[in-house]
Amino acid sequence: MKAVVYKGPFSVAVEEVEKPRIQHPNDVIVRVTSTAICGSDLHMYEGRTAAEPGIVFGHENMGIIEELGQGITSLKEGDRVVMPFNVACGFCMNCVEGFTGYCLTVNPGFAGGAYGYVAMGPWKGGQAEYLRVPYADFNCLKLPPGNEHESDFILLADIFPTGYHGCELAQVRPGESVAVYGGGPVGLMAAYSALMRGAKKVFVVDRVPERLQKAEEIGAVPVNFSEGNPIEQIKDQTEGIGTDKGIDAVGYQATGHGTDREEPATVLNSLVGTVRATGALGVPGLYVPSDPGGPDEQAKQGMLLVSIGKLFEKGLRMGTGQCNVKRYNRYLRDMIIEGRAKPSFVVSHELPLDQAPSGYDKFDKRIEGYTKVILHP
Repeated sequence: MKAVVYKGPFSVAVEEVEKPRIQHPNDVIVRVTSTAICGSDLHMYEGRTAAEPGIVFGHENMGIIEELGQGITSLKEGDRVVMPFNVACGFCMNCVEGFTGYCLTVNPGFAGGAYGYVAMGPWKGGQAEYLRVPYADFNCLKLPPGNEHESDFILLADIFPTGYHGCELAQVRPGESVAVYGGGPVGLMAAYSALMRGAKKVFVVDRVPERLQKAEEIGAVPVNFSEGNPIEQIKDQTEGIGTDKGIDAVGYQATGHGTDREEPATVLNSLVGTVRATGALGVPGLYVPSDPGGPDEQAKQGMLLVSIGKLFEKGLRMGTGQCNVKRYNRYLRDMIIEGRAKPSFVVSHELPLDQAPSGYDKFDKRIEGYTKVILHP
């Protein structure tokens, strides 16, 4: 079968690899109909992780079940399904408590597993024609048959729940103001989710025109940090107080204000300055314990200079961590079905799998309007 294979920094190729097979009674094999390129994939693509050549990428996957293990009870051949990027067992302590992003079973010695991602277990990615899904009764979310809402449902694998998770981490409530740093797909989903939850005003901080335009189209207030300090811009629009809540949808590859130089802690420190005293921060943006391309020795070891003193002084609360997709995906699916949510507004390009190398290159460079790319095998 064809699959997107990592070759080295800034290089992927579509190659023939072995087709997955049933290895356990609880497995299914899914024929992939849609799979997305994620900003998290770019960290590996750029050589900013310990990923080694040969990884099959792809943790945002959906498709049609073609083969079932003998132990499957709730699924059948032909079911249309979408899978959380979290690979989870459903029965360990963390899964039982709802922390499926931190499963203790699927990646021994580590809390959490994912498809096609460095250090997240042996699970092949789904930027391919077929995908093996373990513990499939637990990991597959069934969808209505047909092809309606295809570009909405694929976003249930990661970015829609992850954006919503940012709001949960920050405990966004109706009537509050929210600052979202990062206007990429997760940031736009966080802003969209905050508005869905009744936020009175949502600011989206970025400098890419297409992202700021999409933010404005959904009713958020765009803040271009290349035009001035975003903390001051937001405070000018909040009577000098700042916002009630803040969300970091950027992570460790953040760029400093007025510069192209990476400053890994700049978003965290900006949020500390942006959010009012006793407010809360949600941090779904990715931070890693090891960054080979970090701008200094501390950053390379995942240690950043964060303004903890000011965070403490202001009595701010902070929630962090990757999304436990299964906490949200069923509810968000039903909102899509009922016409209450249409997250596909973030999708800019849909490409055949063979064009994945070009899609990666253009998405990584943020050119030609690339904001979110869906691949169709």
